[in-house]
Amino acid sequence: MTDVLSDEIARFVRAVGPDPDETLLEMDEYAAAEGFPHVGPEVGAFLRLLARLTDAERVFEFGSGYGYSAYWFAEALPADGEIVLTEVDEAELDLAREYMAAGGYDGIATYELGDAMETIDGYDGPFDVVLIDHQKERYADAFAAVRDEIPVGGVIVADNAITASVVAFDDLLAWAEGDAVETNDHTQGVIDYLETVRADPAFETVVVPLGEGITVSYRVE
Repeated sequence: MTDVLSDEIARFVRAVGPDPDETLLEMDEYAAAEGFPHVGPEVGAFLRLLARLTDAERVFEFGSGYGYSAYWFAEALPADGEIVLTEVDEAELDLAREYMAAGGYDGIATYELGDAMETIDGYDGPFDVVLIDHQKERYADAFAAVRDEIPVGGVIVADNAITASVVAFDDLLAWAEGDAVETNDHTQGVIDYLETVRADPAFETVVVPLGEGITVSYRVE
């Protein structure tokens, strides 16, 4: 994981943010031991806050891994809410189920094994919060697939908006400053996504420098 924040600032953000419970601490330890690229507690706390600010009842994730971001979301949802986890790796999805159950959130979680782009076709909105965190070159397609399911006041969040092991920030910066760039498919996927959401008048988009960078696109109309 390539954090945007310095180690000192990241430690400060964690220290003043909400305290993770025992299950989240265990999930962080798992990520560290396995080298799993989860969003981390700084982004996790921010995702939970977004769910609270939007009075979220339903959340959809394009890519859930072992359930880390879903677990952060879950505490903000009502008892009759729903969070849809999608994952192509069956072992990871099984682990997500274990962690969600350990936190008491299994009752509001729906687990979908397979391609999130195919899964979303089987769901009707609205979704108050959507997290896009799968293959970068498919980010724009994910936005197109879910755009009309987001109500006014809802948000779409995309991870790796600044960096990642496969995303070249120098190329992102050059693009943002108006230069033509030739880059890898992952970085181009992020560029395509940013161009798409910034051009959509129904959404207002900002980049938040937490974790590896996230975009938050708020539906205004």
